[in-house]
Amino acid sequence: MSDLLKLVGARIRNLRKQRGLSQAKLAELSELQDSYIGGIERGERNISLKSIDKITSALEVEPVEIFRFGSLDGIEGNTEKHQVIEMHRSLLMERSFEEVAMIQRVVRDMLHTFDKEKNK
Repeated sequence: MSDLLKLVGARIRNLRKQRGLSQAKLAELSELQDSYIGGIERGERNISLKSIDKITSALEVEPVEIFRFGSLDGIEGNTEKHQVIEMHRSLLMERSFEEVAMIQRVVRDMLHTFDKEKNK
């Protein structure tokens, strides 16, 4: 499977989940089969421009949004990590600056603790 297909599929899944939609509901809104949506999200199906247009319309996003996943370097085996990072990013976007700053401090402290444990 292509890394690009996996990334696009993961991005569509994240956008769908952010909007609280099931695969079946996204399929209905985009006039596509839910099995096709599932295949896209798993990176198993090659997605056409027509399908991208239908899906992004159903998700109410610009088509470029499904390509906002960062660099393709070193993606092999890291798709899940990128999905989790993207999920965290989307959660943080809904928060105030003060909340994001507090979360950043907590995460920095946790990583510092993890690093200390690793170096023991």
